[in-house]
Amino acid sequence: MKNHHYPNVELLITHYNRSSSLERLLKAFENQATSFGNIVVSDDGSKTEHLEELLKLQKSHQFNLVTTQQNKGLGNNLNKGQEKVSAPFVLYVQEDFVPQEGFNENFSKALMIMEMDDSIDIIRFYAYFAYPYLEVYDNQFSEMKFSNSILKADHLKFYVYSDHPHLRRSNFLKKFGKYKEGLSGDVTEFDMCLSFVKNKGRGLFINNFKVMFEQMNTSAEPSTMNRREWKRTDHIFMKVSRAIYLKFRLMKNTLQLLFYRN
Repeated sequence: MKNHHYPNVELLITHYNRSSSLERLLKAFENQATSFGNIVVSDDGSKTEHLEELLKLQKSHQFNLVTTQQNKGLGNNLNKGQEKVSAPFVLYVQEDFVPQEGFNENFSKALMIMEMDDSIDIIRFYAYFAYPYLEVYDNQFSEMKFSNSILKADHLKFYVYSDHPHLRRSNFLKKFGKYKEGLSGDVTEFDMCLSFVKNKGRGLFINNFKVMFEQMNTSAEPSTMNRREWKRTDHIFMKVSRAIYLKFRLMKNTLQLLFYRN
């Protein structure tokens, strides 16, 4: 098997109470003979049993572990992890993702793009839905094009940034500001979306966004993000209510962007 080593990339993993998932992620990279200049695992105040497992994993997988005494939320976890990164590029992955067979082929191309094109701030590798407004960049990636136009009415257009797996520059927080702390994960993520757009960030989106990572949650270590059932139901009343809500949200998010301050 060919070895894939990325010396100028650090792998940043956020973790909270899912040490088995973290082990699965680390082993998956090793099984693909994929390595990085360094690995940083930022833990958000996990329970003692998970911290003990992290210390065991650290010995066998060699990563820098950043901890905190209590849970402080996604924003703090990302900020303190990013502070330990020194390489030019960061691959950010949450612990419940697993790299797929197509990872190295696509990641190598993404890294080459960022090394050659200084204007690209982020390249996204996973999503539940494709970014709604894309422009061809090459045969593997498209550029995300944000527009304030009312004709661009899909609320997902604000998510030029995403907490799903992505490659970014290590100066990302200097350009777009640190993640807001003390907020829910969704609010923290969306605030960075607004900052990214407001500060004229430029990002690419992988065309086939299911070939690099799979999100895997088990009953023993379920997702820590809870989605409201009304967002997924097929009931006609709920679908109509959701459609009205999304129009309201579009206007709200537009105003948030207009008056956004870092």
